[in-house]
Amino acid sequence: MVWSRFFPFLGWPRPAFDSLRKDAWAGLSVALVLIPQSLAYATLAGMPPETGLYAALLPALVGTLWGSSSLLAVGPVALTSLLTFASLTALASPQEPEWVALAIWLAVYSGAIQCILGALRLGSIANFVGFPVITGFINAAALIILFSQLPALVGIPGGFDAGLAGRTLLALRETPKLVSETAAFGISAVLILIITKRYAPRWPGVLLTTLAAIALSAAIDFSAHGGEVVGSISGGFPSIVRLPVLSPEQHLRLLPAAIIVALISFTEAMSSCRALARRRGEQWNENQELIGQGLAKIISGASGAFPVSGSFSRSALNAYVGATSGYSTIFATAGVAACLLWGTPYLYHLPRAVLAAIIIVPVFSLVNWGVFYRLWRTSCDDGVIAVLTFVVTLTTVPNLHWGVAAGVAASLLSYLYRRARPRIVEVGVHPDGSFRDRAVHHLPPIAPHVIAVRMDAALTYVTAPVLERFVTERVYETPKVEIVLLCCSGNNDIDATGVEMLSSLHRNLSAQGIRLTLCAVKKQVREVLERSGLHEKFGDDAFFRTDQDAIELLANCQITGRSIAV
Repeated sequence: MVWSRFFPFLGWPRPAFDSLRKDAWAGLSVALVLIPQSLAYATLAGMPPETGLYAALLPALVGTLWGSSSLLAVGPVALTSLLTFASLTALASPQEPEWVALAIWLAVYSGAIQCILGALRLGSIANFVGFPVITGFINAAALIILFSQLPALVGIPGGFDAGLAGRTLLALRETPKLVSETAAFGISAVLILIITKRYAPRWPGVLLTTLAAIALSAAIDFSAHGGEVVGSISGGFPSIVRLPVLSPEQHLRLLPAAIIVALISFTEAMSSCRALARRRGEQWNENQELIGQGLAKIISGASGAFPVSGSFSRSALNAYVGATSGYSTIFATAGVAACLLWGTPYLYHLPRAVLAAIIIVPVFSLVNWGVFYRLWRTSCDDGVIAVLTFVVTLTTVPNLHWGVAAGVAASLLSYLYRRARPRIVEVGVHPDGSFRDRAVHHLPPIAPHVIAVRMDAALTYVTAPVLERFVTERVYETPKVEIVLLCCSGNNDIDATGVEMLSSLHRNLSAQGIRLTLCAVKKQVREVLERSGLHEKFGDDAFFRTDQDAIELLANCQITGRSIAV
């Protein structure tokens, strides 16, 4: 039991032959998709192609062995690769040794952050990046990825920037045949991937597209005509590298990016874990998953690669083709290992336009305009937060972290604003015997001398002054008040400010000859009142166990000194 806390894979069930057969088929199916995707996502991250295969080997294995979701496919993913590229753009040039060194440290730092959060059981911190923020960021990131790959898809040199139109005209004028051949490879690959995904989801569409493109590219000697291909890829297993030396300034500039990568990538992985858990009826532990994801990133950096995360599409494929346990990942990494040992020479002729297509097709499904409308319909605040995150992310490229920062800041401000305006109503007795809003249901007071007030929020430093002001105004507006009843069924918590407010309200009302009473006080709130001495100060008869008790006793009571008599 103790060992399984540190080595969770020891708790895996002993595999049967039938389950191993299913896992082997699922793992190899994932590997057939993972190998081309790894090359594509390495390109997206600005890394040498072979580092994508490195990121798909040991990190995938470690992420599964030390994670809590056995079917989560860990490895290179589009969003984390984009974050890597965006984080390093201002620090170095893609593919250069300095870029690789920075990517290695980014993986180590982001992984260490996740491991620390998991060890301290702070997995819930990812919840601060709420759904509206994730929605806005993912939609913006998807558009950035799509536009960044368009030039490579159609054979235009350079990236998607202000000079694209000029380079396009120049390429069409000087090398029209090369542009048309490259565009044919790219657009055909997109169409094949879309068709196989829609009409033949069980087929390895990515693999078939890759093999066909390699064969055709080699047949026409595409690279000899100037076409961009993957080229030579270093074979063999990655060696555990010695972490490169960076300047203190470079380390400091990586830390904010590492925090964003750690939070966003884990939020992405968490979505996959939840989906898998719902589908399989299994439990998963977010803190253990943080440790697994963190170790996977650290191992990826130590392998000379870039940050990895959980892939939703490959995890869904893993479950779809019948995987039953984490052994499917072992078979998938075996496929990647075989490619590194014997398959890299065959990847030489793979056109980079096809890699762009492999990136574009799955990312295109991330663009979801309807979710903005649904958020707006559900909550105007959440809709604004999603749009704000989307706009800031797009306008601050390549500094994508500002989009997340703006979204989180707006979420916290919205949260505090809503909490500072709790729902407070004066209640009366409904015909069904419960307390309801007097104004909405046109109800009389409990009794002419009683004001009953309910606040649907915790009684804290944010809400306490609002409740006190509401009660004071009601007492001022209502003649001959003898009792103020606070219905506490909606109060789940109370802090020191709330206790002080109740004490002050009790003192002020007592000076006016008005008795303050409370009903349906929750256990955790009652314990705070008892520790603070407020329960004793009010007296036992000031507390009613339920709303019904308060209704029965206060409807026909009178105040005698400090007690309530029926």
